[in-house]
Amino acid sequence: MQLSHTLRAASVVFDDPNLVSSAGLVPALALADRAGLRELADAHLTVPTDKGANAGLKVASLVAGMVAGADSIDDMALLRHGGTGRLFACAYAPSTLGSFLRAFTFGHIRQLDAVASRFLLALARLTGPLGMATATRTDSEQDGYALVDVDDTVVEVHGHAKQGAGFGYNRIRGLNALLATLTTPTSAPVIVAQRLRKGATASPRGAKRLVADATKTAYRLLDGTAPGTAPGPAVLVRMDSAFYGRGAVHAALAGGAAVSVTVRMDKRVRAAIAAIAEDTWTTIEYTDAVFDEATGRWISRAEVAEIDFVAFAAQKKADQVPGRLIVRRIPDFNTQKHHAAGQDTLFDTWRFHAFFTTADPAVLDTVAADKTHRGHAIIEQVHADLKASALAHLPSGVFTANAAWLVLAVIAFNLTRTCGSLAAPDLAKATTATVRRKLVQLPCRVATSARRLTMHLPRDWPWQRAWTQLIIRITDPPTATAS
Repeated sequence: MQLSHTLRAASVVFDDPNLVSSAGLVPALALADRAGLRELADAHLTVPTDKGANAGLKVASLVAGMVAGADSIDDMALLRHGGTGRLFACAYAPSTLGSFLRAFTFGHIRQLDAVASRFLLALARLTGPLGMATATRTDSEQDGYALVDVDDTVVEVHGHAKQGAGFGYNRIRGLNALLATLTTPTSAPVIVAQRLRKGATASPRGAKRLVADATKTAYRLLDGTAPGTAPGPAVLVRMDSAFYGRGAVHAALAGGAAVSVTVRMDKRVRAAIAAIAEDTWTTIEYTDAVFDEATGRWISRAEVAEIDFVAFAAQKKADQVPGRLIVRRIPDFNTQKHHAAGQDTLFDTWRFHAFFTTADPAVLDTVAADKTHRGHAIIEQVHADLKASALAHLPSGVFTANAAWLVLAVIAFNLTRTCGSLAAPDLAKATTATVRRKLVQLPCRVATSARRLTMHLPRDWPWQRAWTQLIIRITDPPTATAS
């Protein structure tokens, strides 16, 4: 490819009133309307004064801008160019949207959380983005767990005007976003709960409430009824060692879910590992593993074993949780360093990674439980996805405005994920950036003939079939009732 020689004689003028840069917003906002986003925001948001008027339209404008690629309030101006006014009505100015966000209090953030969860439920009723039709799932998937992953990440900020900014666990100055995602055997993650916290906060702060909200929403998404009463799969909450505490664990158990949480290597855990019999260790598929067809076993340096374990045994009986301690060990080639650091001799040969789980051993045996727990890293991909889109910046100096921005970014993420799943199988698990490039940031020219709008899209667009499939699926889906 090379630059056309005729371009040297061409001139550039920004004067076409009929061009639109993101034609993919048409099916995306049509889906949002079908799921009742504006009605939900109008019903649940009570932001005071004139800044909170028409909350539904303002929320829809912010979400539309994020779907189109906006990562700051000023970027919302991309909704007010060319022929967008002919395709969309009531696109607010960035200054108006900024004033709307800055009027939020913590109570309004919780109201917006309610909008986000109800909107996700409405999307599920319309399109089934989680692959909830159990008839399409294999018997092995029916017997497994739906996975809720909980983790936090620091969103870097700059300058001294950000309320709540501080140095987090990774020594980066920013604000801390706590997220929970839901994944099924037939779907990519969607975000079911979110919370913005100050940058210097401890990871488990507020996790109890968030895990409870995430578990409740997960069960409603999977089967539409209360935990333990529906044919859908059980839920397994996966967390790292920062969340190994009574609050988050008991919140998951109270919501009807099982837990799989990494433990810290304290004296009780080390004693439990030392009590594991040597002949109970099983070789697993791991890095550089080779499968031996003659013996039907993996030849690997990693092994797993388990032992009965009671979490929080030092607490009162009501707080104790019986379960299994599953341990993975790999050779430690740095024993001299560990001796210098005063490491116990138990760890001279092996490095141990342990987690506590209440998962049913009939569903997840030792090897399956270990492999399932390692899949917790999938939430890091969601963090990266958000930071590559709407969370590239936290745009306001006001903490509550940034907290509202996070919730809106989650709504935009789930909406984009749903559009991808409707358009094509290969886009169902694509990142937000990929879906945006292929389906949303599609230029078009708007024309009128016989009082009918026509969107002229680029000829030979590589993803024309996926875009057409998306618009067909959204044209007449079943009606969802906002609640």
